[in-house]
Amino acid sequence: MKPRDLSDHVAYEAGRGIEEVARELGCDPSELIKLASNENPHGPSPAATVAIREAASSVSSYPKAAHADLTAAVAERWAVDDEQVWLANGGDGAIDYLHRATLEPDDTILVPTPGFAYYGMSARFHHGDVREYSLEREADFEQTADSVLEAYDGDRIVWITSPHNPSGSTMALAEIERIAAETDAETLVVVDEAYGEFADGESALSLTEGRNGFESRDDVAVLRTFSKAYGLAGVRLGYAVVPDEWADAYARVNTPFAASELACRAGLAAIDDEEHVERTVETTLESRTTMREGIEAHVWESEGNFVLVDVGDATAVAEEMQARGVIVRDCSSFGLPGCIRITCGTDEETDRAVETLNAVLADLELDVDTDTNSEVADT
Repeated sequence: MKPRDLSDHVAYEAGRGIEEVARELGCDPSELIKLASNENPHGPSPAATVAIREAASSVSSYPKAAHADLTAAVAERWAVDDEQVWLANGGDGAIDYLHRATLEPDDTILVPTPGFAYYGMSARFHHGDVREYSLEREADFEQTADSVLEAYDGDRIVWITSPHNPSGSTMALAEIERIAAETDAETLVVVDEAYGEFADGESALSLTEGRNGFESRDDVAVLRTFSKAYGLAGVRLGYAVVPDEWADAYARVNTPFAASELACRAGLAAIDDEEHVERTVETTLESRTTMREGIEAHVWESEGNFVLVDVGDATAVAEEMQARGVIVRDCSSFGLPGCIRITCGTDEETDRAVETLNAVLADLELDVDTDTNSEVADT
């Protein structure tokens, strides 16, 4: 007996952890900094840490009350009905639920390339197929309705990542509205806003709910997570906000308990910890500026908690930076073998990353674009 044919499934490549790298290098983990997985440099929300501690003795119970309470809190945060909030085991869990609720065998989804591999992985798990639209490096990964609509061919779901990972580019709400308007009535446009707290702009929920001058749409959903700005990546907590018409589907597609007791209690505490989120966003903005102004290579403008850097040979640079104690993301797995992605860290971490990268580029003598980003940094 063997599993079904999984030959067209590509394994997700996560960033390497400090402990793993420390064992490989034979050094103390405290000597390393990890800026590879877009994690929160300030750790989890302090309020969430307290909540997890206090909830530890109740993990023998299923999270029914906590799940309902967090659903209500998220709904209040976005001024939507409770039934529109689909809690999940991380943002990837919400991706699965949307695919379960939407895809029939052989339906297709349309995804950005480069982009988050799990969109396609999840669709294939649900017997769907995957098509792509390109975000061009030469155009600074600009996101437009034209680039999506030119590739669109009746796909059941169109995925938009705004801010985009790994480039940090965003798509204007008017462009998203145009995509929704010009695609088929049975096409769902899903906007992944995992990095939305770091972006300068309104959420695509303005389209779902008919706010800020937009008409309400029943074909736009939004994805959010507690992993980034709230610092809860380890507890796996995310959610989708769907149109009213989709509300009843959640009970039919979710797992019996879509988020754990600890995750729900942590989320309930974190969602009100505005001080932690504000501190995290402030650190991100400062770090992005430092890297754009200080790195001696081209750095794309980003609205995420990371920057994408043109280094010529991503693998060589990432390996050498790791050897010098700074773990960054080799973007070869995104189809960008000349680029690395660096997470925004604390002031100290960011300064070390900039100094280390510049030294590595000088020592390896790579042929890279030495644009210091001064024009964009001044805007």
